[in-house]
Amino acid sequence: MKKTFLYSTLFIVFASITNANANQWWLQPTVCKLDTTKCYIANGTGIDSEIWDADSNCRGMKYICPNALNPVGETAKLISQKAIERKQGISSDFDTDLLDNTNECFGRRKLNKDGTMAMVNGEYKNIWCYGILDNADEVLSNGEIVYKNQPTCKQLANDGYAAVLNGKCYGKYYDSARYYIECGNSEILPNRLIILNGAEYNPSTNTEIATKSDAEKLFEKMYTISQQQKSRYFSNY
Repeated sequence: MKKTFLYSTLFIVFASITNANANQWWLQPTVCKLDTTKCYIANGTGIDSEIWDADSNCRGMKYICPNALNPVGETAKLISQKAIERKQGISSDFDTDLLDNTNECFGRRKLNKDGTMAMVNGEYKNIWCYGILDNADEVLSNGEIVYKNQPTCKQLANDGYAAVLNGKCYGKYYDSARYYIECGNSEILPNRLIILNGAEYNPSTNTEIATKSDAEKLFEKMYTISQQQKSRYFSNY
């Protein structure tokens, strides 16, 4: 009787295990499983998929670029999801949802809406076209930036440049033989750009200015030509 009971019990246990294996017991709703909904969907560039992120109970951590670290690091650093969300050890000037320009780590400097200004120490600064700055602090995909002392209008004008939007960067060249950059109260922006000899005066016409009406006509002609020149050479200003 005892043997029969033992065989019956073993059969039930064996049948239960066999049935559980057949139904993949680890996938059953009664089995506790990790919530992976907040884990990185795609493990690829800039993510180490083998590292366990204990804070988020997920496998996979982001490499944050050296420039995006606070303080700035020498190499990219693996940082947990919660630390990234809390901006722990990360500069607020960078977007850690985007790969940098090298596509090797996360942390691209934040840009304004049209991509012509970059976030530096919490403020948007001009992105200068290549070759304008004497000593750039950082090179971006569409130009260069300096962190502290921005170039002044007078410094730019001495080299023939004005802080005018030039495509996706600032700094447009004007030949000093044809244009004069007048700096006003603004540190960076010019007060006005003057086309030298814009009236295209021709001395061979020997036009005499005999009356007030003649003078007004000449000034009107000069103004019209000047406006045409401005429209031709300063369409972005």
